[in-house]
Amino acid sequence: MVHLIISSDGKITADEEKALDVIRKNEGISDDVFNTFRKSIEGKKGRDIYQEGIEILNECTDEEKLDAFAHLYRLSEADGNVHVNEVRLLLYSIKMTGIEFNDVVEHAKKGV
Repeated sequence: MVHLIISSDGKITADEEKALDVIRKNEGISDDVFNTFRKSIEGKKGRDIYQEGIEILNECTDEEKLDAFAHLYRLSEADGNVHVNEVRLLLYSIKMTGIEFNDVVEHAKKGV
């Protein structure tokens, strides 16, 4: 889902890369795990990445979903321009996982 958010407007900015790096550090994601993730999505269609992401998110607790969507929400704002494709992806994904958008916004404001 991270890949889809940061690439949904057609470009990945330095600000988005920095924001992703902050999330990686805060969540304790090692370079090895992150590189494995990057390799796992190479050559995949966005639709397939999305479907896998939703399946994984639906295995999470509501609190874990809120954490994940809070990160995605902040990533959508990282370049200073929230693109309509980022909004659509977030809203539809949140709906598909049974979480409320307002809860995500509040959770993101808490700095999770």
